[in-house]
Amino acid sequence: MKVLVTGGAGFIASHVSDHLIRAGHQVHVMDDLSTGFRENLNPSAVFHEMDIRSDGAAQIIREGDFDVLCHHAAQMDVRRSVREPVFDADVNVVGSIRLLEACRKGGVKRVVYASTGGAVYGEPRKLPVSEDHPINPICHYGVSKHTVEHYLFLYRHLYGLDYVVLRYPNVYGPRQNPHGEAGVTAIFTLAYLQGRRPYINGDGEQTRDYVHVYDVARANLMAMDLSRQEICGKVMNLGWGRGRSVLELDRIIRRLVGTEIEPSHAPPKPEEIQRISLDSNRAQELLGWKPDIEFEDGLRGLVDYHRRRM
Repeated sequence: MKVLVTGGAGFIASHVSDHLIRAGHQVHVMDDLSTGFRENLNPSAVFHEMDIRSDGAAQIIREGDFDVLCHHAAQMDVRRSVREPVFDADVNVVGSIRLLEACRKGGVKRVVYASTGGAVYGEPRKLPVSEDHPINPICHYGVSKHTVEHYLFLYRHLYGLDYVVLRYPNVYGPRQNPHGEAGVTAIFTLAYLQGRRPYINGDGEQTRDYVHVYDVARANLMAMDLSRQEICGKVMNLGWGRGRSVLELDRIIRRLVGTEIEPSHAPPKPEEIQRISLDSNRAQELLGWKPDIEFEDGLRGLVDYHRRRM
C-alpha cells in the first residue's frame, strides 16, 4: 500500500510512518518542518518538504497514485489558535480542504484523519465522553479540527472518498516536543531532568486521558486497512476512559526522575477544559483496538528516552 503521511516529521505522525514502514508499506512524508524535525524522519520514507496549502502539495497527491492519505499536519497549539484564529483556520480548515480536493482528483481511496477528542467536546457533561456527546469546543483549535470532519462527510457523500476519523486524547511518548505547549509530559520530564521547576497552570486538578504514541500509531494502521469497509465514515475516540490529574502526572514523573524539586503554579488558561476522558468502546468494537501501554510504564520509558538524549 502506498501512503502519504502529512505532518510526518512531527511527534505522532513520525511514529505512524515508522509503523507503516515496518509493516512493509511504501511511505511518503509531507511536512514543512515548521514544528516537525528532520531527525524524526524515517530514512526509508520519501520526504516532501512543503506546506499542505501549497500547489505543490496538491500536485503530489493528484499525481502520486496514493492509496491512503494519513492527515496529521495541523496548527495544533491551542493558545496560538486563540491568538491567531485566522492562521489556525487557514492551516487546519483551508489546508485540509485543498488536500481533500487533491485526493478526489487523484483517486485516493481513504483518508485517515487525526482529530482531537481533547478539544472538540468542550467541558463534558459526563465522563468518559462518547462520540455521541455534543460538540461544544471552547477554543479555536477544537472548532477548526472538527470542521474538517464535516468536510470529510461531505466528500464521501458527494464523491465517494472514504475516511476514518480518530479523535485523539492527550498523546505522549518519545519525540514529543518539550518546547511546545501541548506536551506536558515532555515539558515536566525534561524540566526535572535539567533541574528546573515546571509550571502547572491553575490548581493542577484538571484531568486528561493519556495514551502512549505507540498505541495511537497502531490505531492508525488499523484504520488504513482498505479491506475493512465497515469502518468507512466512522468517527472513533481513542482513550483509556479515565482521566489523570496534572498533579498525579507530576508526582509520578518526579518519582521516576528521582528529584525533590517541586513545580510552580501559574494562572489557569481560560481556553483549556478542566477534565476529559474518552470512551473508546467504538474503536474496540470496530477496529479491535484498545490501548496497551500503561501510564506509568509509558512515563518510565519517556524519562529513559530523555535521559539518553541529554
